[in-house]
Amino acid sequence: MSAKSHGFPWNLLVGYILSIVLTLLAVFIAFNTDFSNNIIIWVIGILALFQAIIQLFMFMHVTEGKEGIINVINMVNSLILALIIIFGSIWVLTSGHASMH
Repeated sequence: MSAKSHGFPWNLLVGYILSIVLTLLAVFIAFNTDFSNNIIIWVIGILALFQAIIQLFMFMHVTEGKEGIINVINMVNSLILALIIIFGSIWVLTSGHASMH
């Protein structure tokens, strides 16, 4: 066992607290602000993205091990491909709908 395996897991506690704070912040913004629905959705989406990044690095330890940076590069590549598929599909579907009318 390594020396890091002994002691209190501070990174897990910090990640847990940050996740709770981001969730409560999203709930507060959704229920207690006078922002428009569009702004609320964007803010909640950004907070969700931050929370996903925190969970990847704090809980799933994507940068640890021999292939840490390779895991990050693969995730970024997968995210780019997913965004291309999603926004490309939306673009094709809305362009086809607009040309039919």
